[in-house]
Amino acid sequence: MKRSCAASDLRLARVRRKMKVEGIEVLFLRDTSNIAWLTAFDDVFDDERAHAVVVTADSCVLHTDSRYASACRAAAQGSQVEVDDMRAGHAAWLAQRYPDAPHVAIEDDMPLLEFRALERAWQGSAPSLIETSGFGVSLRAVKDSYEVERLMAAQAVTDAAFSHIVSFMKPGMTERMVQIELEDYMTRHGARGLAFSSIVATGANGARPHAIPGNTRLEAGQCVVMDFGARALGYCSDMTRTVFLGEPSAQLAHAYEVLRSANEQVEAMIRPGVTGAQAHQLAEDVLAEGGYAGAMGHGLGHGVGIDIHERPVLGPRNDKPLEAGNVVTVEPGIYIEGEFGMRLEDFGLVTHDGFRVFTQSTHDLVII
Repeated sequence: MKRSCAASDLRLARVRRKMKVEGIEVLFLRDTSNIAWLTAFDDVFDDERAHAVVVTADSCVLHTDSRYASACRAAAQGSQVEVDDMRAGHAAWLAQRYPDAPHVAIEDDMPLLEFRALERAWQGSAPSLIETSGFGVSLRAVKDSYEVERLMAAQAVTDAAFSHIVSFMKPGMTERMVQIELEDYMTRHGARGLAFSSIVATGANGARPHAIPGNTRLEAGQCVVMDFGARALGYCSDMTRTVFLGEPSAQLAHAYEVLRSANEQVEAMIRPGVTGAQAHQLAEDVLAEGGYAGAMGHGLGHGVGIDIHERPVLGPRNDKPLEAGNVVTVEPGIYIEGEFGMRLEDFGLVTHDGFRVFTQSTHDLVII
């Protein structure tokens, strides 16, 4: 409890500093991931969009309902977070709680229906509604030590699942059979859920980066792409490995060598000051030098945290320098339509002088 309160206090201080810089007096948060990050409450929030938080210079109030109130109050003990379960919609509650607010800053992803409710909530003169640009997600892009521990715990489950699945899978199984075993292992060995629905794609299906596992059977001579991650302690992990059913052909072995080189060269160059675009371009250059120019098609990586996709992005349009505390994936891929696909993904922490990889599973060829 003490650690959770300390994390919440530190994050609340960061929010208030940003509010001061941007001239915000009242900040209204509705995104559940932003609320979970700010409060640092454990085992309280689910997928339902049932909560709101208001932050001012001297208060932080969580509005929730009777389904969550008891858990929220228990989690809030010792923190600066006040819990209010007044029976009212969030907009009506906000107007009643802050009737004279000169303005209210809102998140830029607020649904239009909620925005209209805010416009109507004040009976008299409504405050100006100021749209922020990624207020919460930009702060969440820099992880604290409390978050890093949780991300590493999630990855430890994921690494263990990979060790298990390569001893389980064999030719003749379907992609779906492998997916079920992989996900069941994670949930039985420390995961509180999945970071996302796992991808298992064999043969030509591997050329579809977001393939949905089906009844295609694993066959000797193919490679199998597996992209999966556990959710543990409120945080996600994300990794991809490509394994081979029998000795790979010369073409597949060469492609994997090029892919591995792209992954490892990028991981060696990541540090504060490197941009997402530069990291992406290095991967593209290595793939092109190996004979696979244009074979990736997607961005090189993305942030990971409470959500599986967060900031920053390693991609051709991100010219913002990386910062110490960013957590990103590095996942180059090679996709040859109708033939095969492969991807090699780690994720880790941008440190003051480099990149600390959380993923412990091998980059060596894995042959089943």
